This record gives sequence, C-alpha cells and structure tokens, in this order.
Amino acid sequence: MDKVFIEGLQVDALIGIYDWERRIRQPLVFDIEMAFDNRIPAASDAIGDTLNYKAVSKRIIAYVSQSGFGLVETLAERVAAIILEEFGVRHVRLKLSKPGAVRGARAVGVMIERSAATLQQ
Repeated sequence: MDKVFIEGLQVDALIGIYDWERRIRQPLVFDIEMAFDNRIPAASDAIGDTLNYKAVSKRIIAYVSQSGFGLVETLAERVAAIILEEFGVRHVRLKLSKPGAVRGARAVGVMIERSAATLQQ
C-alpha cells in the first residue's frame, strides 16, 4: 500500500497532567503515515483525487490547538480517529512527540497504528 506522510508537524497545545502544564501551551510534534492508493491521483494528476496532506495538516492543527487533554495517549487516539473517519484513510501510523518533557531526552511520546476496520469495532 502506498503511503502519504506528514513529518514534523508542530502544534502548540495544552497537554499534561501537572498543574504547571495546564497553564502553558507546549509544542507537540506529529509524524504521520497514511495508507492511500496513489494510483488514481498519479493517473489523473488532479489534486481532487489525492489525500490532501495540507487539508489533513490544517485539520490536525485546528483540533490539537483547541484540545486540552491530560495524556498524549488520548490525543493520539483522537487524531488517528479524525484521520481515519474524515479523510478516507484505511490505515494510519502516528507518532506524537512531546519535546523537552523529560530532562536529558530530546522527546518522549507515543506511536500508534490504527485502521478503519478496527475503528468500527
């Protein structure tokens, strides 16, 4: 299966379980791979046939910047569900990084994989 990816999408968000985290916006970084059959847009050369990564990025930015979850796990699940439900993606692999959350580490976070088939269960 072909992949469309978004790498290093940074969004400032309210995220975390500690009081100080609830008062400041922190940067989050998303790396996303989406399974999509690129043969049709390759043949037509038409943007309307593609998985529009700009539209996906804008939707994620809008959602994440308005969210206020305690856990990155919750946010990752919600973002994966949006991608699967709203953009017709059959499978998504999502890495959500929280830079600077642990001293000595560049970033911490979660990596998840979800598919449209398991979303409906």
